[in-house]
Amino acid sequence: MTEKFVRQNLKYLKGFMTESSLSAARKTHVLLGDFMSASRGYGIRFERRSFDDFECEWITPEEQSRPGVILYLHGGGYTCGNIDYAKGFGSALAAEFGINVFCAAYRLAPEFPFPAAVDDAERAYDYLLESGYMPEKIILCGESAGGGLCYALSLRLFEKNKPQPAGIVAISPWTDLTLSLKSHRENNEIDPSMTTERVKFFADCYAAPDERENPQVSPIFFDGKKAAFPPSLIFAGGDEVLLDDSKVMHKRLTESGFKSELIIRPTLWHAYVLYNLKEYRADYEKIGRFLDKRLDDEAKVWSRLDNAGLIFPAAKRRGWYNVFRLSADLTEPIDRDVMQSALDVTVKRFPLIGSRLRAGFFWYYLEQTEAPEIVRDGCCPIMKRRFGEVRKCAIRVLYYKNRIAVEFFHAVTDGNGGLIFLKTLIAEYLSEKYGETVPNTCGIADRLASPTPEELEDSFSEYAGRVAAKRESGKAYRLTGVKEKDGFLNLTCGIIPANAFAEHCRSLGVTVTAYLSSVMIYTLIGLQKRKVRDLDKRRPVKVQVPVNLRKLFPSRTMRNFVMVVNVGVDPRMGDYSFEEILDTVSRQLKLYVTPKNMQAIFTANVNSERIFLIKLVPLFIKNFVMKTVFDRVGEAQGCITISNLGRIELPEEAARHVEAFDFILGPQARSPHNCAVCTYNDELRINFIRRSESPELEREFFRNLVRLGHHVSIESNLREHQER
Repeated sequence: MTEKFVRQNLKYLKGFMTESSLSAARKTHVLLGDFMSASRGYGIRFERRSFDDFECEWITPEEQSRPGVILYLHGGGYTCGNIDYAKGFGSALAAEFGINVFCAAYRLAPEFPFPAAVDDAERAYDYLLESGYMPEKIILCGESAGGGLCYALSLRLFEKNKPQPAGIVAISPWTDLTLSLKSHRENNEIDPSMTTERVKFFADCYAAPDERENPQVSPIFFDGKKAAFPPSLIFAGGDEVLLDDSKVMHKRLTESGFKSELIIRPTLWHAYVLYNLKEYRADYEKIGRFLDKRLDDEAKVWSRLDNAGLIFPAAKRRGWYNVFRLSADLTEPIDRDVMQSALDVTVKRFPLIGSRLRAGFFWYYLEQTEAPEIVRDGCCPIMKRRFGEVRKCAIRVLYYKNRIAVEFFHAVTDGNGGLIFLKTLIAEYLSEKYGETVPNTCGIADRLASPTPEELEDSFSEYAGRVAAKRESGKAYRLTGVKEKDGFLNLTCGIIPANAFAEHCRSLGVTVTAYLSSVMIYTLIGLQKRKVRDLDKRRPVKVQVPVNLRKLFPSRTMRNFVMVVNVGVDPRMGDYSFEEILDTVSRQLKLYVTPKNMQAIFTANVNSERIFLIKLVPLFIKNFVMKTVFDRVGEAQGCITISNLGRIELPEEAARHVEAFDFILGPQARSPHNCAVCTYNDELRINFIRRSESPELEREFFRNLVRLGHHVSIESNLREHQER
């Protein structure tokens, strides 16, 4: 809009605003907000957040070009402006600057006088900190009363010894509710948008006369020795009645040693920046430069591999790479373009999952990268990738009809971190596709927050203890087989009614994991008995069970924090009934899976990593040593892995769009099989993957489950079906 056009219309609005009732003024603010929101509503999305006493709105640009967030506190004399009004200029900020905006519709006077507005602004700021935003990535912005509230909030933060934000953008800030400054007299007639009489009415609604020199009501009265303010950028119109509120505040800030820049546009009115005047686009460029300087565009997040992740690139070999896959079947076909947009947002939330593997001289490390391109899925899961692709991006995202799948290189995260990533991706997709407001519950991360240091930590190092335990427990029986041609991976999924199965396990006093592990051991004993006739040549039958250490330690990491325990029996001791195996495995899991025992196991690994001389060993030598150790004390100690991700839950807003989840482990390095388990709704899905021709293991396993009284449905990607 042009200055002339706006000025002509403001003179009509000024009379109405001066004489109208509070109710009418509030309705006018809503109309202004709707107008601004509609004019800037392209390329942005809205998501409501409700607190006990007030509402907020996330406004997210589809193309985010700046890090951090703006906490926007609207104007309206502390008496007008709801969330719909706040969304107006909030939309302009998000669209113009490509940054997330969090609008807070604080409680209004006279129903809620001072200090309600400051309390609510503080609560909104705390929410951003709790969501993972660092203070140096938060900008306060407000016009009129909202501008004054930005400074009042900074004073409150100082009072409570809380960290200050990165900066303040104040547009015609109302900083003196005593109305003692001379611009009230000099500009009352020429200001085309506001009168001193109306400002006095607002002040009477918000604060009692004896409160108005309180710095959290009138920030110009702050004591420089009892205050802290981040750098400010202040705009004011030369003809507005609140001109001196900006000038005096700027002067007091600079005299007290705080950084401030004041821009006054002669002949313009109160809060003129909100109108996006054609002649003053330079002001928006000024705000953009201020944001860039204060937020200082984030460098790419990087980190050395966590203690568990170190082994995976070191132990790589031809035909094997350690990958697992999580997928979800939605109720409708995947919109690839929307899913790609959702992935772009989600990858930024998980910078060390959406990362690439880099090799330094001493260690591998992860470096944040752009979201990969989503590709069409095929019939064969976890298809072989060149290791060079992992160096470009350590995850792969695929879609087919209703299914979205993510394949993770195991060095970046474990199944628990991967599940949070997939759930969050689905929540973002549903938000963009259907406008669903999916709450951040059931393991869904806040897509608009920044990752916290706790999410990025190496929890193995964080929780390592003083006592280390040996991990080697002897080699176990290993299945072999003729490899499938062309690297084809066979997948067989057994589906069991989950609730009835869980109830059966509870009646026996065992966990689902213990029961399935026992069935696997019982099956492997039978296979070894048929293949190895000589009793003395048989080996122990053990299953490797990954343990989610987050259940034992107060970790919030999104990286690897899982340790494997080996459970099983030695068939050379004699025949075992299923009941004996079940009792033994259940006792072993209870014995092994304790905080102290798990800590002692991973402490041994961490201690080795911390030895100074080992740190100085070049990477290629470390790789050779770790690969040798992996072959000796890694997968060789178990026949197969059974990884149970447990029961997957979603909030109702997402659950109604998701029909099924699946979890698939890639085959082991030297064994052709692996097994992964997950439960969603009333389906317990047991996925066997195999790169050999014979399906004997999964066939016998599911037959044994049926013999034990369980109903099993089978799905498979049999090669002969694919070749027809």
